[in-house]
Amino acid sequence: MASLKFSVSLESKNPNFAIGSSQLLGQCSISAFTGGYVHITGVYLINPFSNLNRIWVSRADTAVSDNSGSNEVDSSFDCSTKEMGIESLVLEKGLGFGRKFRTGRRNVWQRVQGVKRVRKDVYFKPIVVDEESISGVDADKVGALSTEHCNSILKKLERTNDDSKALKFFKWMRRKGKLKQNVAAYNLALRVVGRARDWDLAEKMILEMTSESGCELNFQVFNTLIYACSKQRHVGLGAKWFRMMLENGVRPNEATFGMLMSLCQNSWNVEEGEFTFSQMRNFGVRCQSAYSSMLTIYTRLGLYDKAEKVISLLREDEVVLNMENWLVLINAYCQQGKLEEAELVLVSMQEAGFSPNIIVYNMLITGYGKVSKMEDAHRLFHNLRAIQIEPDEATYRSMIEGWGRANNYKEAQWYYEELKREGFRPNSSNMYTMINLQAKNGDEGGALATLEDMITMGCQYSSMLVILLQAYERFERFDKVPQVLTGSFYEHVLCDQTSCSILAEAYVKHSLVDDAVKILQNKKWKDRGFEDNLYHLLICSCKDLGYFENAIKIYTHMPKSDEKLNLHIICTMIDIYSVMKRFTEAENIYLNLKSSGIALDLITFSVVVRMYIKAGNLKGACVVLETINKQKNIVPDIYLIRDMLRVYQKCGMLDNLRVLYYKLLKSEITWDQEMYKCVINCCARALPIVELSRLFDEMLDRGFDPDTITFNVVLHVYGRSKLFKKARKVLWMARKRGVVDVISYNTLIAMYGQNKYLGNMASIAKQMQFDGFSVSLEAYNSMLDAYGKEGEMEKFRSVLQRLRESGCASNHYTYNIMINIYGEQGWIEQVAEVLMELKESGIEPDLCSYNTLIKAYGIAGMVEDALGLVKEMRKNGIEPDTRTYSNILTFQDGRGGQGLTRLPSGFGLPSSVSEP
Repeated sequence: MASLKFSVSLESKNPNFAIGSSQLLGQCSISAFTGGYVHITGVYLINPFSNLNRIWVSRADTAVSDNSGSNEVDSSFDCSTKEMGIESLVLEKGLGFGRKFRTGRRNVWQRVQGVKRVRKDVYFKPIVVDEESISGVDADKVGALSTEHCNSILKKLERTNDDSKALKFFKWMRRKGKLKQNVAAYNLALRVVGRARDWDLAEKMILEMTSESGCELNFQVFNTLIYACSKQRHVGLGAKWFRMMLENGVRPNEATFGMLMSLCQNSWNVEEGEFTFSQMRNFGVRCQSAYSSMLTIYTRLGLYDKAEKVISLLREDEVVLNMENWLVLINAYCQQGKLEEAELVLVSMQEAGFSPNIIVYNMLITGYGKVSKMEDAHRLFHNLRAIQIEPDEATYRSMIEGWGRANNYKEAQWYYEELKREGFRPNSSNMYTMINLQAKNGDEGGALATLEDMITMGCQYSSMLVILLQAYERFERFDKVPQVLTGSFYEHVLCDQTSCSILAEAYVKHSLVDDAVKILQNKKWKDRGFEDNLYHLLICSCKDLGYFENAIKIYTHMPKSDEKLNLHIICTMIDIYSVMKRFTEAENIYLNLKSSGIALDLITFSVVVRMYIKAGNLKGACVVLETINKQKNIVPDIYLIRDMLRVYQKCGMLDNLRVLYYKLLKSEITWDQEMYKCVINCCARALPIVELSRLFDEMLDRGFDPDTITFNVVLHVYGRSKLFKKARKVLWMARKRGVVDVISYNTLIAMYGQNKYLGNMASIAKQMQFDGFSVSLEAYNSMLDAYGKEGEMEKFRSVLQRLRESGCASNHYTYNIMINIYGEQGWIEQVAEVLMELKESGIEPDLCSYNTLIKAYGIAGMVEDALGLVKEMRKNGIEPDTRTYSNILTFQDGRGGQGLTRLPSGFGLPSSVSEP
């Protein structure tokens, strides 16, 4: 929960209150908890009411009093060690007291009781308490010191903050038996170890007190340790001593709960605070500051329902509220936006005899500002002088923030100017508010003036720049930023690398690339490495945003230098040109880089290879890969290896694939799922079937999931190798994993058909339909081809009929199969019908169609028709190939008759075919 911040006047408005010596130190903290502070929105200041009617955590309650028989606790004690009434101890070497000293100050307890004490001089004979350094002194005299005298010495040693000497003397007292039932000595020693944070030793001392020294534990023992934890803000350790206190049956007092609740508040530990608070109420202790701490913790964490319960407990427990309690109550209601309740509390506070002050009104003004009830805030502000309270710095700041939330630029501007006129200084929040209002309302001149105020305040230029940019970006007026950034502020931006980077990147983000280039050209700092990184950052930003032309503009405006080119920028630009399909520019950058003599690294080579792949220039990619293979210092990473595999596979470079594969096996690269899939898909034709099968099984054993393409590749390999049992298993696995597709069935149907397993082929076709797939044209073609070649014409006709009924449009392959099968059967009429159907469908015969027709005519002995087809081919722009001429030269009439023995003159036999 946001806290309230206000200033406080040091002039008391109520003659009943003594402000004390607290001084206003610029901007310091006011916490609404124990310890004397109230935390309020706007500024931090000391609370002048912190020393009124509260439980102070001080040495007086945790230390040994001069009156050792008293267990009473003063409810108003000072934490200062200067109030104990004893002067510093003058020590000699070895803890000896060799000089006379005087105790002339009044004892603190006598001061409280109003008893005067006669000053007197006390002289001690030189006594050496460190027995190891005793020289010529009677040890019996040392041991004759009384327990009270030893305690007095220990107290003075503790006051000197010489912990080592104090603990050494404490150990001496233990050896001399001076610690029996001596709670006072243990309390002093615990103060020393608490200051030294030796918590293990402290725990041992507490155990020793009960087990060896016969001491009865009291609240002062544990308060000493809790006080040390409170000063060091160790909430966990404070809770530990508190629980140990409870376990030993020691009753805590008000100071105990005051310290613990303050500790919980400082660390915002709600769980520990709730436990401590409940224990306080169980013991019937009423610590005013503890209620304030618990209420403030709940308010700070936004636990308003629980905060209301604490307010109810204040009434239920009949706690007499002090000024701090009233302030915390008002703050709790203000933070919840319950301003009417807050004002009722103000009335009750006045009725209880507490005069309102500027802190209270600042709380209310800030609360009204948070809920945008600025009319009420305005009312309170103008009523201040009527009740003789002057607005302070925090008052104006709260009004500025309130009008800012209400988006009232005019009022916010008035209070901002009044704040400065009164001699106060706006804080960063005020200036942030003003910048946002000026950006929204188009007051570029006002924004420039606010920037000047921020400069006067000593704000960092980079922070100011970020605030300005965010404001204009928020209100979609970023194009106005160049109008604001002028004068000395802009000059500083040009001189500062960080500010220059922030502004240039912001301009690029909002497509003000010309302004970004201008900054880069006019900058007044020189750092080539930083500059290169900045250019690269801007180019990458353009790339990420999809502003490729802007990236090119920034690149072309880079300063030309003979120094080493930045490979990061080069790689990014090659990638950008590739995305834009401007492969010529991308290749030119690479060629210029290559001719510069700079050694290329792995990333550069990878980018260039990818560029050639995107351009479809596999030859260029192979050249780069060959260069990589020749460089011993370049070790391809997993990404480049995948690209290499794909290039070699597309180029049909089976030897390269094999070499790369076995190198990969010997490398230390960890194979992931993508690597397995890439190797299997690309190396299926290059590797032996045994190795590919092993690789596929290894992939499955490692828990990687093949995709549809990988399953289909393996299906094809197994089918091609006639390993149909494995192929069926792979198909089953693909079906189980849900990655089977039409191609999977087509592949297996084709493999069965080519190997004349017609029953299995039909079975897979039925399985295909059963799994919800329509029989594809490719599957029909495979079955037509298989049945036709085996002479099963009835099944051939059945498949053809199903094909036509399915609505699948026949393709070249379908017609070529039909021509071939009919031709083999010598059914020349059916061949003619297919040819007519082919042309009517709008599909012109291709080279395969003509070759098949020529073969069919040859088998039918129709030599002239076959030769006519060759002329028709050329007329349609299709050049005969070797197979065409081979079919013509080997014509037979199908009945053993002699075919054509010599071609007509001028037929144009290609040189690759010899005439019989």
